[in-house]
Amino acid sequence: MNTEQMTAKIRNGQGFIAALDQSGGSTPKALRGYGVDDSEWSSDDEMFGQIHSMRSRVITSPCFGSGKVIGAILFEKTMDGTVDGKPTADALKDRGIVPFIKVDQGLAEEKDGVQLMKPLDKLPALLEKSVGMGMFGTKMRSVIKSANPAGIAAIVKQQFEVGNQIADAGLMPMLEPEYDINAADRADGEEILRAEILKHLDTLPQGREVMLKLSIPVKPDHYKPVIDHPNVLRVVALSGGYSTDEACAKLAKNGGMIASFSRGLLQDLRKGQSDEEFDNTLSQAIGQIAEASVSS
Repeated sequence: MNTEQMTAKIRNGQGFIAALDQSGGSTPKALRGYGVDDSEWSSDDEMFGQIHSMRSRVITSPCFGSGKVIGAILFEKTMDGTVDGKPTADALKDRGIVPFIKVDQGLAEEKDGVQLMKPLDKLPALLEKSVGMGMFGTKMRSVIKSANPAGIAAIVKQQFEVGNQIADAGLMPMLEPEYDINAADRADGEEILRAEILKHLDTLPQGREVMLKLSIPVKPDHYKPVIDHPNVLRVVALSGGYSTDEACAKLAKNGGMIASFSRGLLQDLRKGQSDEEFDNTLSQAIGQIAEASVSS
């Protein structure tokens, strides 16, 4: 797939984007959920080897190339690795799946009710490498904890500033100002968040598109004006800690929003499953998430 074909796939694809981008801090928890005990690795290299084996098993599972997964978000080490003897991005594209790369370097300490991204000092080099490896887009996460107007304005401003840098490098930025689903004031905060996003979308030059990855809103169809904005390629939803069933039920109430789930996709997979059990379990999750994405 070339860039034009990948853009069309993301714009029109009837499916969802898989999030396979757990990084250093979240990897041990992801491995434990998969059935890999901490005692089974003793260094970062061994830890990332274990998670790459899990991701490779997901990507090569027959159901992953069924057409219901239209994109996948990778961690840098996964992008650098191989699947079936090919660079991971190429292995995905061979299956009709558009590759994205996680580019943030973690979260700063909370201030004004939000956690901004830490300075992205490695971004220029990572963007250059990602373009060379055939990636289509990027993803970067920051987190909103409360309905603080100053904090939400700062988080959206940072996302769009870095997003423009990414677009200038030739990649599609996926902006992720996640709203903590446990925040008591989330409905109020999402009003502020939507207004800030729309304000920044209106400042983008004609023809420049971005994607957004957002928490499934408290009020269904809350982000419809964002989805319909001419500068938005696609809006995707994170599962945010909801179970697969909860996330899919909530997503299905939001027209035009598709899933980009991690926990909701992988929660029932185990290292000890036979290949048949693994594929059946993954296939069930993929079918459920795709159905929620299409029905929305």
